Parts: sequence; structure tokens; C-alpha cells
Amino acid sequence: MKSPLLLSATAALLALAACNSKPASPEVVDSNPDPMATELANRAPVELPPAIKADKTFRCKDNSLLYVTLFEGDKLAFVKTSPTGTINRLTAEKAGDPLTAEGGWKLTGNAANITVTQPGKPSQTCKS
Repeated sequence: MKSPLLLSATAALLALAACNSKPASPEVVDSNPDPMATELANRAPVELPPAIKADKTFRCKDNSLLYVTLFEGDKLAFVKTSPTGTINRLTAEKAGDPLTAEGGWKLTGNAANITVTQPGKPSQTCKS
């Protein structure tokens, strides 16, 4: 009575021992390799655009309004003469230099007070 039970238990252990639950290495199948993988790996780092520092409406000495967006780094500003007007992109080589654009735009100052020169107009100060 003990030997048939012992024989079936031994057979069950041998059957389990023959199973390999862990493969030697995982199988990775890449049926669609990336054709630009090497180009992307060797590309130059991407520089993100600057974050918005302040978005202000300024009242100028001649009682006109300017809509100015100042960016971090103090090298870029967007200026509009109306809320839905054309954006004038003013830039500077380094922080602290006056921001300028083609046509005669020039802007200096901070988020509280600016001095601006517009095409065909004299320089004037503006407050937020």
C-alpha cells in the first residue's frame, strides 16, 4: 500500500522538476526597429523657450496702452499696441541690454516701469 503512493509521489516530483519556470534570458522581438535611433541618440540637447515672467498692461505718458509680456532671462519681450494686435518680438543679446526689434522698437525696464520707443514716436515712460 505504501509503494504505489510512494511511486506516484516520486513520479509527480520528477514531472515538476522537468519544468523550467525561469527562462535563461527574456526573448525580445523587435519587428519594427526605429530607423532614426542613432540620430536621436547623438542629437544636441534641446533648449526650452523661456518661461513667462510677467504679462502686464502699461499706461504710457501719452495715455496709450501697451500690452507687454516679459520672459525669464530678460532677453525677450512681446509688445502689442492693442489686446488683439500684432505681436512685436523684442530681443537682446544678453540680459540687461535694451530689447530691440526691427522698425525702431526699443524697450528697457522691468515689470513695474518701462521706457519704450515705438516706430515714429519719441521715447516715453509707462507704468503698470
